Amino acid sequence: MTLAGGVGAARLLAGLVQVVDPSSVTAVVNTGDDMVLHGLHISPDVDTVTYTLGGVSNLDTGWGVAGETWHVMAALENLGGEAWFRLGDRDLATHLYRTQRLSQGATLSEVTAELARARGVGVRLLPMSDDPVRTRLTLAETAGDLPAGSDVAFQDYFVRLGHGVAVRAVSFTGADAARPAPGVLEALAAAEQIVICPSNPIVSIGPLLAIPGIGAALAARRDDVVAVSPIVAGAALKGPADRLLVELGHEASVAGVARCYAGVAGTLVIDEADAGLAGAVEAEGLRAIVAPTVMSTPERAAALGRLVLDARR
Repeated sequence: MTLAGGVGAARLLAGLVQVVDPSSVTAVVNTGDDMVLHGLHISPDVDTVTYTLGGVSNLDTGWGVAGETWHVMAALENLGGEAWFRLGDRDLATHLYRTQRLSQGATLSEVTAELARARGVGVRLLPMSDDPVRTRLTLAETAGDLPAGSDVAFQDYFVRLGHGVAVRAVSFTGADAARPAPGVLEALAAAEQIVICPSNPIVSIGPLLAIPGIGAALAARRDDVVAVSPIVAGAALKGPADRLLVELGHEASVAGVARCYAGVAGTLVIDEADAGLAGAVEAEGLRAIVAPTVMSTPERAAALGRLVLDARR
């Protein structure tokens, strides 16, 4: 099974399903990025994983649906509506369906499974929780009309502010009271192997670990947990993981990632560019495996998927 954030996780999962039966894979996906906008419940990481595994992801943008059109957003913008969070016409159908089903009493887990089936996804997709958990960031500096110290939602930081403003704290509102979604703890206990995908340790994997029970379940299976570093040669391939690590007092390196995961993972896969830091990773108590981790093609993603499956102690 896997713990997953957005794009990096989706790529690794797309590689895994090339080398194993998709029905044998369970992915527990971050929902700390979820938001309600225009009255619609939006689950960005769940949708990124679903679209990728369903073969409809937009490779040009890295998010949303391929072949997208933007008539609704254009009309909304002309009316003076809120259009900073771009939702394509096909993407909107997903959020409309999710919101409708939730209003009818379905759980987020049930809706996620329905959307996955509709997209032909064979992997079992589970949101981390059916309870609302929201990632919040405290700004370390002024951003427009937001003074330093402002507390903002993840998508405001990531999209509206272009994740270009420093932060001094991250919190997960609702996590203390949240329960793992049905099937999550059972999957963690039963999995032959657990993979932490190359996702942002702070805001993609952090929300999962903040939910009572998940971190403890991982720690109990630590020797069976293989993490893939999202940091290559001191930088994130996509997004602000490197900057967030530094801003929150960590090191933007594979050694810094190893410290983040030391309590829950026994192995860290690092890129060949970081081979010289394998000793630093092992000094943190994790076994280091050096391999190509940049999934620039489906073949490279499959190769990485095959490697993590063979990476158990």
